[in-house]
Amino acid sequence: MRQFLVAGNWKMNTQRATAVALATDVARGAASATGVEVLVCPPFPYLEAVAGAIRGSSVRLGAQNASAEKPGAYTGETAIEMLIDCGCASVILGHSERRTLYGETDALVNRKVKAVRTQGLQAILCVGEQLADREAERTEQILDGQMTGSLEGVDGDAVADLVIAYEPVWAIGTGKTASPEQAQAAHAHLRKWLAGRYNPAVADGIRILYGGSVKADNALTLLQQPDIDGALVGGASLSAANFLPIVEAGVQAQGK
Repeated sequence: MRQFLVAGNWKMNTQRATAVALATDVARGAASATGVEVLVCPPFPYLEAVAGAIRGSSVRLGAQNASAEKPGAYTGETAIEMLIDCGCASVILGHSERRTLYGETDALVNRKVKAVRTQGLQAILCVGEQLADREAERTEQILDGQMTGSLEGVDGDAVADLVIAYEPVWAIGTGKTASPEQAQAAHAHLRKWLAGRYNPAVADGIRILYGGSVKADNALTLLQQPDIDGALVGGASLSAANFLPIVEAGVQAQGK
């Protein structure tokens, strides 16, 4: 059975004191979350502070992005080696905000996935469609294109520990959420794509998270779907009181 993963993407929020307080509360509250992996992804400046706050707990540290380049003359970028030095275990790649606001292409995301896996970190690859794509019934076509481009040449050991995050762009930060049926259909399609690209055993082992206005009141119904293996949580991850019930929903949904 795939272990649930609930990841908090704090985006460009918190300051040092609030980041440490939030991480401390999450680590304390997640101590009883048996069988659910918990990940927090703070802004780059607070990685080390948050690493200290969760040290000794079951909560893991992740980054929100990474450069595909080796350390060198790349002003404003953050190398994977730096993330490792800060204690990161995972990296979110290809988030819709990186794609839409900063023009990241599938080709660039592909380079990042390969670089992250080469360094031994877990890649959380984000894919998802815009509202116009959903309304035009092009969701599967968009997902296929993003998966094909982002995972080009990613084979063998590079697939180990890979995580996919399905995030319908129209549901991110809007308060709208894909229905459990819509989310399950997209996740099932992604797993079918993985089976065709790799093999059924690989597809069955890869966790696919849902991300798109996940909250305490909708988490359980989403996580009870057969192909949803956790959540990539945005706004609700900025409060332990809102985030921990989503973790608890993962505990309850085990054995679905």
